[in-house]
Amino acid sequence: MFSLNSFYLCAWNVLSEYLKTSVSKENSADKQAAGKACCSSMQPGCVIAVQTFGEFLNFNPHLHIIATDGCFHDDRRFIKGALPVAADLEQAFAAEVFNMLIKEEKISLSVVDNMNSWQHSGFNVYCGQAVSPFDDEGIEKLSQYIVRAPFSQERMIYIPEHDSADRKARVIYEGKTSKLSETFTALDFLARLVTHIPGRGEQMVRYYGFYSNKSRGMRKKEEQEKQDGNNPDSVQVIVDSNIGRKKFRKNWARLIQKIYHVNPLLCPKCNGEMRIISFIEDEAAIKKILIHLNLWLPDNHDPPPGSIMLQVQPHRSFEWWEAINQVSDLEYVDDSMQKPYEDDFSQQTPYENWDI
Repeated sequence: MFSLNSFYLCAWNVLSEYLKTSVSKENSADKQAAGKACCSSMQPGCVIAVQTFGEFLNFNPHLHIIATDGCFHDDRRFIKGALPVAADLEQAFAAEVFNMLIKEEKISLSVVDNMNSWQHSGFNVYCGQAVSPFDDEGIEKLSQYIVRAPFSQERMIYIPEHDSADRKARVIYEGKTSKLSETFTALDFLARLVTHIPGRGEQMVRYYGFYSNKSRGMRKKEEQEKQDGNNPDSVQVIVDSNIGRKKFRKNWARLIQKIYHVNPLLCPKCNGEMRIISFIEDEAAIKKILIHLNLWLPDNHDPPPGSIMLQVQPHRSFEWWEAINQVSDLEYVDDSMQKPYEDDFSQQTPYENWDI
């Protein structure tokens, strides 16, 4: 099996070259501008997340990419490029992957020639709609989509041992796009799931180009040198946050509400909006207050009451499930090609990404 590191690089090499070329073509009308906007001075940026799972947790590695629709110039100007064409990216990406596999001696040229003769190459590129940089909600949901979990609890039904004919616990997993279902023994389902657990220290999300750690570090160093007046003896010890107090309080409450589904600034008695009077950081004072309110739990701390909704499917026998879940061959949908929006959450907004 090839390394996923090479998989990332194949996508980045193709996409970065494509974006640089599109920007150069867009500026070719003005020769002077085109000379300045050469590919060497252009730098696109992208975030690449790998997902190894298919609809039924089968091994189906594919990449989800959030990329700039242009390139950044050396002077920090952003130049927008041409709209991407999925067919062009697909051919270039296939060629890059083939070259990588040949270089790593995983396949031979005869295998490549054979695959190139297929009607369907097995490669697919999908280019979604652009998201405005001012659309915070759209960017957030797009980011959540590319790092979603490999399976959905809503599509999973557990059949316990005492409800199964052969006395083996089973898991019924429904497909999202094909509308089919697949039955696993409990151990087989876990075995398939653990194949998608990343190795120790393995990064599943990586940043390239303008968004890479190196580029961000260089820009931060340049800004620091400008602030210090290029004086190496001038060291800024305290760095003030550029987040206002009002915005910080808003983010603090929003993040807690996203995790526990409870608004911490909403009064539980009158449903009125509360305001923060002060922050208590002394541990002894905090403990004294919580003991007085009968809320001190030193051993375990449960989430706020009513914050978690647990949906439990009723126990059904395996025979019952097979009887009501018959699907004819005419209803079968080909699952060989990964499609966007395979989870329930991502269906909420029409934002998509580049799927290579």
